Amino acid sequence: MSKSIKNQAGTYWLFKMAWRDFRASAGKLSLFMLSIVLGIAAIVSIQSFGETLKTNIALQSKGLMGADFKIDSDSELTEEALFIVDSLGGADAKEITFASMALFPNNGATKLVQVRGISKGFPFYGKLETTPEEAAINYEEQRGALIDATVMLQLNIKTGDSIKLGAVTLPVLGALKAIPGSNAVFSAIAPPVVIPYEVIAETGLVQVGSRIDYEYYFKSPQTDLTKLELAVSDRLDAVEADLDTHLATSERLGNRYANFGKFLNLVGFIALLLGCVGIASATTIYIREKLKSVAVLKCLGASNKQAFLIYLIQIAVLGLVGGILGTLAGLFLQQLFPLLLKDLLPVDVILTFSWLVIVMGIVTGVFMSVLFALYPLLNTLQVSPLQALRVTETGTQSRKTALGVTLAILVFVFLFALWLLNDWKYALGFLAGILVTFSILAGIARVFMRMIRRYFPSSWSFTSRQSLRNLFRPKNQTVILILAIGVGSFLISTLYFTKDILLAQAALDGNTESANMILLDVQKEQMAPLVKTLENNNLEAIEKIPIVTMRVQSINGRSNTDLKLDSTTQINRWILNHEFRTTYRDSLIASEVLQEGIFTARMTPQFEEIPISVSDNFAQDAQVELGDEVVFNVQGKLITTIIGSIRTVDWSRMQLNFSIVFPAGVLENAPQFGVITTNVANDNVSAAIQRELVTDYPTLSILDLRQVLNVIEELLTKISYIINFMAFFSILIGIIVLLGAVRTSKYQRIRESVLLRTMGAKGRQILKIQGLEYLYLGIIGSLSGILLSLIGTLLLAYFVFDTSFVPSWIPFFVLLPGITLLVLAIGLSNSRSVIKSSPLEVLRKS
Repeated sequence: MSKSIKNQAGTYWLFKMAWRDFRASAGKLSLFMLSIVLGIAAIVSIQSFGETLKTNIALQSKGLMGADFKIDSDSELTEEALFIVDSLGGADAKEITFASMALFPNNGATKLVQVRGISKGFPFYGKLETTPEEAAINYEEQRGALIDATVMLQLNIKTGDSIKLGAVTLPVLGALKAIPGSNAVFSAIAPPVVIPYEVIAETGLVQVGSRIDYEYYFKSPQTDLTKLELAVSDRLDAVEADLDTHLATSERLGNRYANFGKFLNLVGFIALLLGCVGIASATTIYIREKLKSVAVLKCLGASNKQAFLIYLIQIAVLGLVGGILGTLAGLFLQQLFPLLLKDLLPVDVILTFSWLVIVMGIVTGVFMSVLFALYPLLNTLQVSPLQALRVTETGTQSRKTALGVTLAILVFVFLFALWLLNDWKYALGFLAGILVTFSILAGIARVFMRMIRRYFPSSWSFTSRQSLRNLFRPKNQTVILILAIGVGSFLISTLYFTKDILLAQAALDGNTESANMILLDVQKEQMAPLVKTLENNNLEAIEKIPIVTMRVQSINGRSNTDLKLDSTTQINRWILNHEFRTTYRDSLIASEVLQEGIFTARMTPQFEEIPISVSDNFAQDAQVELGDEVVFNVQGKLITTIIGSIRTVDWSRMQLNFSIVFPAGVLENAPQFGVITTNVANDNVSAAIQRELVTDYPTLSILDLRQVLNVIEELLTKISYIINFMAFFSILIGIIVLLGAVRTSKYQRIRESVLLRTMGAKGRQILKIQGLEYLYLGIIGSLSGILLSLIGTLLLAYFVFDTSFVPSWIPFFVLLPGITLLVLAIGLSNSRSVIKSSPLEVLRKS
């Protein structure tokens, strides 16, 4: 027989032996294969949906913008900008957008809305979705308004009612269900109202200080957008305008949702790692039971390599089957994501499948199974044929082998995280976080067992003492089970605690000193009468903040135009393009901390130049430091200033913060508008004052911060659905690890049960012993995970968010007892056969 034929026969024999051996004991590994299936399903579902979303955004990018490209500005286009527009063939459609208060005369309701005055023809791609459908076409000819469908439901507005915007009252022609260019988050706060472009001027709402966007849309499918961007972007920057293509919109939206996808990927990856912990545990127990079979094989002439390969093939095939099933499950699960994220997605998702993700899922299943099972599999190399005749201890693996396998696992985890995150620092941080979390939970389990040994409660009843002894009996799974339960609990409780931090950052104090309503775009001459109106309604004007708009003219002697043309400058573009809304006052406020310099309260003759205070992000992006000169253009008048101080600003607080603050005594006579804040006690007071103010001051915009907080909470709740869904995988895998551990050690438990019965123990006592054991495991595992999550979140709140943190009690009152009872139920359900086993069964197997 030739050498190749012998090799073929040898390979066939290995697979045949692997199949025969596996068929006889498949049940012992089936649950752990299920843990791999769930882990792969978690990763594949997120990856596949992420690729699908990216593809859909790219395909529908024109529909998202409504055009091929647009030129936009937050002020009317200059002559130079208009010349560029004309050189491109002229805009095919125009839009003016701004936020304003709307009054609905039929029921007296008011609402902050986003007014969009759109000229005929837009959108060129996608469509305005309205009810009735013809309203999307007729609203221009009939000089009517299309109102956000949700607002119409909330305020009980019907087609045929009217809406008052400034000086104009328009009929409501239909409900607006979808429109290109709408931002989901901002639309939740200021829902869109579409009116004809020509009506904007009649409203009288375009005032000094109003934030107004001017957009010019182009339909030009043949244009090379990359070349266009290179040709006109810098020219538009120089005239304070921007070019935005549908490709850039697609990339921007893709990146935004990719970041969220990365977080979910990590949650799924942790679920996969838990499955791998289960595989390692199962293989360890499985190989221990197979050592006698390995010894027999070696007595019959099998080599160390052949015995090793038989079980390696089993694990690899197990991983392959788990990878295939997990990939199929992940592709099925991605069908749920559009439902869970319905209100957060920018496009209608048409689900597709990515072959790259499919191959990744299958390969990962095989590789992770083999890698995490490798260390216990290596024990087969240490088995002596003598073990077929008598029980001997298996030689332990060398430290080099253990170190090599551990290093391989860590490298794989790092590389996989790097692939998910595309950033080696984040991947390294994730690996460190995993190691710390797993180490702490494993440490808690080991400390707990040592404490039991050292301070064993000898005075307890027999059943209580025996249940504690089971936690540190030989070949116990205490560490593995506490690890699995703890990590699952850690993930879900971290979600709740982090959500509490985010809500706490936006929370409003209930006392009358805290503002919960902001009146925007208050003209200078309106300040005094508006304050009087508030006082007449028993409301206090808490703050009266003046705002002056200006642009950066030059920095340290270099003009804005020069800096824009300099491709080597490190100054961020937004500094040069942004119209800053600045204020003047004589003190810092609660959200500010002086970082460098001296805050100047009031301008006095001793100052040769005007010392201003800038935020740290302005200083960093403008590349300025204390003493540097910045010249501002205040509506045609140049003001020279120097950086007198730099402040750290907490932008997350729901109050007005400014990048630039002037001292008092400089801008009082400059063209300006104001902001007034007040506190309203309840919804009825809020509605009443808003109706009166909108009627008397139609140009006023009113922001009810309580509504904003509700929007934030709703968004966080929606996001938490999907995160909870993914974290559920970790808990489920932890439960499966528990089920597997119980099943693989069932014979050992049967032997213990028989010995206890022989000594006179009753079935009820044995059931109580095992019930208490699982109760301890559930409490220690879930409590450890929750407490670790609480500590981590407290550190996060202190060092990252710089805020106080009051944790949710849901993890303690719902998750802790829930997981504990679940563990108890699983343990007892798997213990019934143990109770029913007779001593004869064990004697026959001994």
